[in-house]
Amino acid sequence: MSLFLIVLLPFLGSLLPGLMNSAGRQACASVTFLVSLTAFIGLLTNLPVILAGEVVLVRVDWLPMLGLNFSLMLDGLGFFFASLILGIGLLIIAYARFYLSRDDNMGEFFTYLLLFQGAMVGIVLSDNILLLLIFWELTSLSSFLLIGFWKHLPEGRQGARMALTVTGMGGLAMVGGMLLLGQIVGSYDLSVILENRDLIQASPLYLPALLLILLGCFTKSAQFPFHFWLPHAMAAPTPVSAYLHSATMVKAGIFLMARMWPVLSGTTEWFVIVTSAGLVTMVLGAVIALFKNDLKALLAFSTVSHLGLITMLLGTSTAFGVLAAVFHIMNHATFKAALFMSAGIIDHEAHTRDIRRLGGLRKLMPITFVIASLAALSMAGIPFLNGFLSKEMMLEQALHTKLFGSYWLVPTLAVVGSLFSAAYCFRLISHTFLGPVRDDYPSQPHDPGAGMWLPPAILVVPVVAIGIAPFIAEPFVLIITEAVLGNAASVPKIHLKIWHGFVPPLYMSIVAVVGGLILLAFYKPALRIWDALPRPEAKTIFDAVIAAAVSLAQRPIQSLHNGAFTRYGAIMVATVIIAGLHAWTTGVVGEPTRAIQPVSIIMVAGWAMLVAATGGLAFMHRNRLFSLILIGIVGLMVSVGFIYFSAPDLAMTQITVEVVTIILLLLALNFLPNQTPIESSVLRRSRDTAIALAGGVVATLLSLHYLLRESVTAPISEFHLANSYKGGGGTNVVNVILVDFRGFDTFGEIIVLGIAALLIFALTETLLSGPVRARLLNRLPDKPLAGDMHPMMMVVLTRVMMPVVLMVGFYIFLRGHNEPGGGFIAGLIVSVAVVMQYMASGFSWTTARLRYPYHGIIGAGILVAGLTGMGSWFVDKPFLTSDFTYVRIPPFDKFELATAAAFDLGVFLAVVGAVMLSLESFSRLARRADMNISDHAIDIDPSRDDPDDTTLSQAKEEV
Repeated sequence: MSLFLIVLLPFLGSLLPGLMNSAGRQACASVTFLVSLTAFIGLLTNLPVILAGEVVLVRVDWLPMLGLNFSLMLDGLGFFFASLILGIGLLIIAYARFYLSRDDNMGEFFTYLLLFQGAMVGIVLSDNILLLLIFWELTSLSSFLLIGFWKHLPEGRQGARMALTVTGMGGLAMVGGMLLLGQIVGSYDLSVILENRDLIQASPLYLPALLLILLGCFTKSAQFPFHFWLPHAMAAPTPVSAYLHSATMVKAGIFLMARMWPVLSGTTEWFVIVTSAGLVTMVLGAVIALFKNDLKALLAFSTVSHLGLITMLLGTSTAFGVLAAVFHIMNHATFKAALFMSAGIIDHEAHTRDIRRLGGLRKLMPITFVIASLAALSMAGIPFLNGFLSKEMMLEQALHTKLFGSYWLVPTLAVVGSLFSAAYCFRLISHTFLGPVRDDYPSQPHDPGAGMWLPPAILVVPVVAIGIAPFIAEPFVLIITEAVLGNAASVPKIHLKIWHGFVPPLYMSIVAVVGGLILLAFYKPALRIWDALPRPEAKTIFDAVIAAAVSLAQRPIQSLHNGAFTRYGAIMVATVIIAGLHAWTTGVVGEPTRAIQPVSIIMVAGWAMLVAATGGLAFMHRNRLFSLILIGIVGLMVSVGFIYFSAPDLAMTQITVEVVTIILLLLALNFLPNQTPIESSVLRRSRDTAIALAGGVVATLLSLHYLLRESVTAPISEFHLANSYKGGGGTNVVNVILVDFRGFDTFGEIIVLGIAALLIFALTETLLSGPVRARLLNRLPDKPLAGDMHPMMMVVLTRVMMPVVLMVGFYIFLRGHNEPGGGFIAGLIVSVAVVMQYMASGFSWTTARLRYPYHGIIGAGILVAGLTGMGSWFVDKPFLTSDFTYVRIPPFDKFELATAAAFDLGVFLAVVGAVMLSLESFSRLARRADMNISDHAIDIDPSRDDPDDTTLSQAKEEV
């Protein structure tokens, strides 16, 4: 299966659980399971290639000028992590089906889960670091939704915010590091970066890049001092916790350190930072875990500890350390997922995770006891279980690692961490399952159905199988290690086996296990010592830092961001003026090379009218109707200027926009007072006047500077003029720019236009159904209205003109590619024609004859434009690449067919839909406000009977 499909399947499949939500819990879980299973099977189809030691590379150019390409790479490391993500994901989905209650929104949960799964698969298969960063941030966002899934729990909401804050800040740091890395190599493709170790490590940017990338890895994988967010994420449902801790989220940082190991490791900086952070995290996490009473909190800190163990192994920069790290990632994924699901079973059945309220569950929950005990013993490093093998390898590596000049520091801390790890594993088993059966459980515990215990039981199988027969895992561990190291020659020539003789790591392991048992025996005095010790609370520190940051930020925000647009405008314009004056006075200004062209009397008159209208608007803006008239004059004078400078497209657009805008504002004025109150002091108005005049003078001088001097570079217009017909097939350069050269901009603009219209509609719906509705119904017009709301002359004129205007609009649309016109102008012309029907015949008459809703017209326009752009993909061209040809159909002359026409049709539909939806929304508000005035239109259709008055009465009753 294609790597693209493997990555996209979870994202596409995330649409299905929500759609299946009404079909029941089983349907939601089944469709989610099938999506993940399909992706997993697709991944397995690439297994023969991976076993052969080859790498699968696929690439599609996305934004090549930015170095961002949809490039995917599948090697042993990527296959390993993708297998964990999808394989354990299948078990998590099956487990969640029976774990979640009927009150939980199953469709929402599985939608978030698939989004998170897709983001994780995208990370491990990305061959472009910019693409990897996109998926990296998607994991932070989707994990935020999963951790905070139980929105009714304050700890769930806070845990989600904490996780997003910490991992999001680390992600921003990593963006900087990856950009530096790409800058060093000259490419953002991982496959290229991994081949330039010497270039990267010799660069002065190596250390900044290393620190920033490690910051992102440490925050994501909860390494000290960023370990505190992970335990608070335990407020999430247990399936989420099991997934995050075993195969995803926290393993993302580990994966990236392994992926970048060939080019970042081997230096003193890497060794000291990574090894030290891993050691501290391993010991600190293990010590804290021992004294946690919540089962999930204990397991969360154990995850922190084991992630520190893996980080320490990667930090040693040795091939054996990498092999041990890879092996422990595999083992940790199996026993940790099984343990979390076992903790969820206990919580589900006993209604508590507090170890102090448990005990004696061995007899009540024998199946859960066996599963949890095997997984916990593996985590403790007991022989014949997989955790023992990788722990011994870790101790072997620690024994040969010298840190800060000492050969004893790393082995000692490794034994201490292993000792506390064994102690909390033994505590989990003894305090939860052993001892007498109690009679005060919150709920009577018992083993659940197979739907909940079978997934962790499946995971325990490799725990035991690999522990007894490690040769099963050996080929896969070696392939993965080779992918991390970058070459087969560096892979250690060793065999995974249980017995290595009486060697130091065995003695160290015995010390850890026996010490763990002794520590558990003296748990109560150790707990008293722990409680008496002064220690910083990470959550308290985090909350204090966030509160201080918010308080510090509020001071400038409250003084600057107070909601006054005049203040924002004054600050912005003043800053621009000061910066411009600085540049003007410190720069070099050459002598003018052009003479001022002669000015005709017409130009002076037009300029005077424009200045008069603008000045009048500034001084008399409190009269809203008069201001609107002046705005119309300004718009018309701008249109005249466009005509004078031979820009008919701009003139037509400006005139039609003016008409639509004036009508829209007139409808809005219907709900506003006639006069704007004076709210600004004389001093503020004087300040604003001075800034405005200064801005006008600076803008004038800047314009004169450029108009009186030759351009240093050739203007972009020359390119457009030279390539408009040759590249776009049109002689109207403006239209070709909109639908071809800058088609992507236009596509984004019509989407924004549609969104704006939908927001206006949504706001109108809220006003019509909320408390404002009563005020609208009780509103009286400021002045008496005309008795004849629909004059016969206007009704006849608009209906006669409607087909003529539509024909004009159709003509303007067709000629747009070669003459002034196009989809945008045609859309505005048609919108004006429809608006006239509303004005002449009334809302009810026009709406009753509306065949297609404006929402659908907007959607159809964006869909047509988008499909037109995607059509270029089928001929291996970038999105929105246009093409044209000439055809001859007898008896007609030869004419042009261009794909840009279809795109322009999308623009036309989106403009018509957006403009009309906005105007209709305001019309509906006005109609509700004036329901006491008849909206009954004159019907001049002779084929219809005379209308009665029932429509109006029914409308009033509805309102």
